[in-house]
Amino acid sequence: MDTDEECSIVLELSERDPFFDKKKKLLQSKGFSPKERIYLKSSSKPGWMNATVEVLLQIARIVQLNELELYFAEDDVCTSMESYSPRNELEALNSIVLLTDISLSTCTHLHTNILQGLRQTILDLISDFGDKNSVKGVVEKNHSCDQEERLLEWGESNGLMTQLKIAYIEGASRGAIARKDLKVGDIALEIPVSIIISEELVHETDMYGVLKEIDGISSETILLLWSMKEKYNCDSKFKIYFDTLPEKFNTGLSFSIQAITMLDGTLLLEEIMQARQHLHAQYDELFPALCNNFPDIFPPELYTWEKFLWACELWYSNSMKIMYSDGKLRTCLIPLAGFLNHSLCPHVMHYGKVDPATNSLKFCLSRPCRSGEECCLSYGNFSSSHLITFYGFLPQGDNSYDVIPLDIDGSDVDSNEDIPVSNWTTHMVRGTWLSKDHRIFNYGLPSPLLDHLRRSRSPMLRTKTFVLFFLLPILSCSQNLILLEVFYAMYSLTSERTKTLHIPLLLTRVNIPARLILNIPITHFS
Repeated sequence: MDTDEECSIVLELSERDPFFDKKKKLLQSKGFSPKERIYLKSSSKPGWMNATVEVLLQIARIVQLNELELYFAEDDVCTSMESYSPRNELEALNSIVLLTDISLSTCTHLHTNILQGLRQTILDLISDFGDKNSVKGVVEKNHSCDQEERLLEWGESNGLMTQLKIAYIEGASRGAIARKDLKVGDIALEIPVSIIISEELVHETDMYGVLKEIDGISSETILLLWSMKEKYNCDSKFKIYFDTLPEKFNTGLSFSIQAITMLDGTLLLEEIMQARQHLHAQYDELFPALCNNFPDIFPPELYTWEKFLWACELWYSNSMKIMYSDGKLRTCLIPLAGFLNHSLCPHVMHYGKVDPATNSLKFCLSRPCRSGEECCLSYGNFSSSHLITFYGFLPQGDNSYDVIPLDIDGSDVDSNEDIPVSNWTTHMVRGTWLSKDHRIFNYGLPSPLLDHLRRSRSPMLRTKTFVLFFLLPILSCSQNLILLEVFYAMYSLTSERTKTLHIPLLLTRVNIPARLILNIPITHFS
């Protein structure tokens, strides 16, 4: 219980957290419990605030870890005042602000100054972190935004409220700019449900009667087909929105032959080609059959492959998953929200839930945005290859979600060795091909994967040549990167019938000089 001289804040790891056991273990390794009470004393020594914030942040960071961050947590250089990722740091800092606000609403007058001081310290850290980690967009002055302004006026006439304006951003087409200084918690954009494009709109059309009879067709596909026709509907409620959309999205799905050729031999090319093949197969299942059987509903000139691909790019790059008041998750197009660009250190992090009190979608700030600064949100925890393929851009900065998943069977492990059992069922390594972070730990094998390899006694590892990398201090960072690429190539190229690895093939796949192979110690499991 809090006394007159001190108050406290409780940070608790929810038992409903899907990674409760792993996070609990990590907390305990740092001397904390899953439910930790941090006391704030009113008569403390100088420097008590920084020490208290350091403890609060250590706990909050672990509580806010997602699966990928948690997988690499043991290996990350994350001391008490370093972050796991921009997302994690902003989540941790904002969670402390929320706890402080709750305490301020119930505390005694004596504790108000302490909590307000703590709150301001955390807000200063959020602002400093954003300044250090964000990439500032440069506004291009010579572009007309007349269409965008008309869309904004249309939105405001339908109940939209915003502190943003639309402008052209250097290297990013259009973006949303703050009209004035915005603080943490401010609502940058509020959009009523009545102007959100969702599946209910299609239910009112003749098209829905046809499409609902197609076995296995998704609501997203139905919306996509509706938008192909609605784009050319002069009487559409959303005509002004469709008029602001680009004629070409330039995502990886519509890369030219020249661009595709330049990607030869990369994982990105494989991802793009798989996606295009999937879309082609989907299109061929629907057309020309729908046009032939229902030409009035599906005019052939509106349902070509090129227009289908355009609609796919529209929905991939602009749609958002929204939780409605009825608890149903819907894929939607949200006029004006689509102008907010993605950032690895976003201003807006949570925006996917309709507020039942106002029946609107609110975009609240998790870090400040100054007047004239581009306001960004997070499209999700996606790899750079995913963002190129489906959104058409490469994020600026080091993307912590650039990872290579490994298909490893964890069913056969030796439980006799005195090695802690790892309960990770999936494994991965960091993809460092675009990273500017040259800390050696980013180029090694993560602890959960190493633990699994040490314990593994599968037939594959007993009968084949396998590679372990010992990242020697004498190796350069670029060589460590190559070793990581070689590890992945060796693992993926080794089949169950292969006794040894075909080195020339490996060199072709990863495109490295043969001399560097000499740096790799090879050991046989037998």
